[in-house]
This record gives sequence, structure tokens and C-alpha cells, in this order.
Amino acid sequence: MTTRLDDRAVIALSGPDARTLLQGLITNDIDRLSPGRALYAALLTPQGKILFDFLVSEGDGAVLLDCAAASAQALAKRLAMYRLRAKVEIGIRPQLAVIWGEGLDDPRLPALGKRSIVARAETGAEPSGEYLENRLKLGVPEGADFGSDKMFALDAGLEELHGVSFEKGCYVGQELTARMKHRGTARKRLLVIESDSALPPAGTDITAGGRELGQIVSTYGRRGFALIRLDRLEEAKGAPCESGGVPLRLVRQSWLDARA
Repeated sequence: MTTRLDDRAVIALSGPDARTLLQGLITNDIDRLSPGRALYAALLTPQGKILFDFLVSEGDGAVLLDCAAASAQALAKRLAMYRLRAKVEIGIRPQLAVIWGEGLDDPRLPALGKRSIVARAETGAEPSGEYLENRLKLGVPEGADFGSDKMFALDAGLEELHGVSFEKGCYVGQELTARMKHRGTARKRLLVIESDSALPPAGTDITAGGRELGQIVSTYGRRGFALIRLDRLEEAKGAPCESGGVPLRLVRQSWLDARA
């Protein structure tokens, strides 16, 4: 059974310089992309904060970016800004759809399953909430969970989700990302939050034992994500957490401690 992900859009980059352009911009190594292998990557600010995240694959005679539909126009515009004289055509392809349940393995985490990009007119897949439910169960953030220009790639778990290459050459935001990696200065992590009632809105502080631990960044009913200071969490010594008067639980995803 396949599910159509209507909150995703597809941007195509075609032309002889498409791969070269991306290689100099995104966090992952485009040379690792092949017909049977997708990549996960992000486009950062020069200061190393996430602007957009996306999955990269090949097809339809182009390099295809599977990205959040809400930010597709902004991502295409940003890529065009960097194009300069490169021979690359950049455009959103509304005739293509992202489906979940078949295709290539999700490069972030095997448990996220398979996904592919297909002709919208030829897919019989219908939208459903199954993918979101699975993603939240696994605690994998994407798109709006990161915000725009709000958090560093390593704080957001992109290394553990196989979205950052430390062997490739320069890309936008590479210097600060590499420095954080080698100096071990990433002090925050995007953790799962859960509650027995509806969570407060994004931007609400989370406290424990009189200490401010961080802020909620996104919510989906009783589950969401929060950017948490790990040193302050340790100092809280297991004290109950709350946000806006709502008791909540912090859950550290298992994949944060298991880099495959």
C-alpha cells in the first residue's frame, strides 16, 4: 500500500551543471547519488543554520529534490540566486508526486520505509496520515520542525540522519558546521516531547527544576519537538518538565545514539 504525500513538492534541477551547483551548496556529497540511492541533505545559511532540508534523487532526466511543499517556492528561488552563470534549469514540477511505501530506501533511517517520485497522473495512491504518524513515532524531524534560519544542522540531528558529509569540499555553512563537529560544541538537540493533553504552541519555554531547558519548536497534538540544552537537562537531574503549565515528557530518540 502506498500513500501520497501531499505536503511534499518536487523541484527539478537539469542541465550539465546541476550536480556541480548542488555540490557547492548542500550539506551532503552529491557524488554519492546514484539511480538506486537517494540522499538526505540541507541548504544552510552561511552561519550554518538550516534554511531547507530535502531528499535528493535522480529521475525524469534531472536531479530531483523532494522538499516541503510550503517552502518549495522559497527553495527554488534560493537555488536560482546561487545559479549565476551555471547551465542549470531550476523549476517546481507539479506533475510529479512523492509517494511513501515503495521505491528507494529513505536515507535518513531504515524504519522510515521507502519513498519515490512518480507522475502524479499515474499514481493511484491517496493521502493519509500514516507517514506522519510513523515519522513522529520515530522522532524524525523535517521541514517546519527546523524552522528557517533558527537552528544549526548538528543541533538538529542532521549528522545522525546521514544528512551531512564531512569529507566533501566546501558548501554554504560548511566552516561553522565542521568547527562544531571537531570541537564538540553542539550543546543542543532536537528531542521529542509528549504530553497527556494538547501541547502549548511553538515558542513556549520548557522548564524543569526551575531551569529553562529550551523551547517547543513544533507540535502535532500531544507530540512534538523541542530544541533542548543538554547541559541544562542534565543539571535538572530528572525533575518533571512542563511548558505553559502543561506537564510533558522529553524523549531522546534511539537513533541519536546509533550512527549506522
